Amino acid sequence: MLMALFHILIFPGLLFLGVYGLIMAYLDRKIYARLQNRQGPPWFQPLADFLKLLGKETIVPELANKKAFPFLPVLALAAVTTAYLYIPLWSMSSLYPFEGDLIVILYLLTLPTLCFFLGGWYSGSVYAVLGSVRVITQLFSYEVPLFMALLTPALLANTWSLSGITQYYAAHPLYILINIPAFIVAVIACQGKLERVPFDLPEAETELAGGTFVEYGGRLYAIFKMAIDCELVVVASLIAAVFLPFYTGNPWADFGLYIVKTIVILFIFALFRTIMARIRIEQMVAFCWKYLVPLALIQLIVNLLLKGVLA
Repeated sequence: MLMALFHILIFPGLLFLGVYGLIMAYLDRKIYARLQNRQGPPWFQPLADFLKLLGKETIVPELANKKAFPFLPVLALAAVTTAYLYIPLWSMSSLYPFEGDLIVILYLLTLPTLCFFLGGWYSGSVYAVLGSVRVITQLFSYEVPLFMALLTPALLANTWSLSGITQYYAAHPLYILINIPAFIVAVIACQGKLERVPFDLPEAETELAGGTFVEYGGRLYAIFKMAIDCELVVVASLIAAVFLPFYTGNPWADFGLYIVKTIVILFIFALFRTIMARIRIEQMVAFCWKYLVPLALIQLIVNLLLKGVLA
């Protein structure tokens, strides 16, 4: 019982995920700045922003839903933290592996997006409602190609367990090359999931004054921001586990390798963010359904055919 609480609250649970989320947020902003030939923030900036928000007064708008408004940030952070427990970090197996845990992870990662939508919807602000509509519209755009891209490697591995997928591709490293198109789809779709440029439409500060979170402040906004930073870690970790299953067998070396892999994926995210400009919502929908879904479908068919051949 005590060990389970340690895993949930300390490592690799809430405390470690929160700290690593702040580090990743700093690296993301720093890499993004350097790619634009800017200096970027100091190393403590994400922590300073978080502590500043914690010290501010929390105000619930008069027109907001008084029960849902403060509960949704906590639910978003809890869902992200729970998903993290099922991802391998220092070995080919996670803390609590079971058959079908990949489906559970994808489900848990959908909850924060729904919390963002409901948070804006229940805020009682026109800007927040418009932002929440964009959140749910994006969800229906990137979710299908993202799920297909992450589930397709599972077909070849013949398991719905993330630990099982990792072990399969670690034993057959050349098969990783087969899933390169799925990796590309997953990276692009995750930009939409994380609401990063060019898919940062729900926030769109120049249009919606902050969008979904326009009415949030103080501790509640700090929790939402922490959930977003932690979601970046979890998404990068998930992509690393599925598409970059490289392990040495030494827990310390493998944990260091995990850090390197997630930072590499973060660099790809930052590079993508740097070279792209924000697109309109209808362009986002069209791009996902015209290009990402067919590419993910082709990968699915290829893996099904290869599964019959390799079996």
